Amino acid sequence: MIEAKNIVKRYGNLEVLRGVSVSIADGEVVSIVGPSGAGKTTLLHIMGTLDGADGGSVLYDGVDVSRMKDSELAHFRNRNIGFVFQFHQLLPEFTMLENVAMPALIGGMKRAEAYDRARELLEFMGLGDRLNHKPAQLSGGECQRAAVARALVNKPKVILADEPSGSLDTHNKTELHKLFFELRDKFKQTFVIVTHDESLASQADRTLRMRDGIIEEDVRK
Repeated sequence: MIEAKNIVKRYGNLEVLRGVSVSIADGEVVSIVGPSGAGKTTLLHIMGTLDGADGGSVLYDGVDVSRMKDSELAHFRNRNIGFVFQFHQLLPEFTMLENVAMPALIGGMKRAEAYDRARELLEFMGLGDRLNHKPAQLSGGECQRAAVARALVNKPKVILADEPSGSLDTHNKTELHKLFFELRDKFKQTFVIVTHDESLASQADRTLRMRDGIIEEDVRK
């Protein structure tokens, strides 16, 4: 499904990724772990088309997205990739329902359909009684579940998550980790998760361990 080939990324004289290659299959939950500065987030951003590589290519189902123009890439990203970050990044002036529906509306979905889809996802997340609440009225765990719903609203091929439970307490962290696997089972979703949390990494189908800009270990369950 996703194939990164010989990815190289430099910032000035610093080579952050040194020829990284990896393939992600449909329906896999893959964790990426390693020390700070290993290149984990940089690789995730390049796979998610948020950043460009200095060498190599990224393919989705055989399509080389690194060759797309910016406008094509923005459309592709909206349709095919969902993102979850360490901090939920919900817009404070909008309700949960509005926040979750927004990517669908941006993608051209009809308003009624977008809101129905957002409502369905929020109810699945256990947030059915929070539809009209704004982020400041919710707990950190609730906001992060809403952020996952937002990532799913366009039925993307893959969810890319960067330290998604890093700002949560132990209880909410455990609940979020369970949610990822429930979503994979229900929606056949693919997840690639950058994490420092070894308990989450150990639950994944595969763990990629990075160090100094390379993948030094690829462990399948």
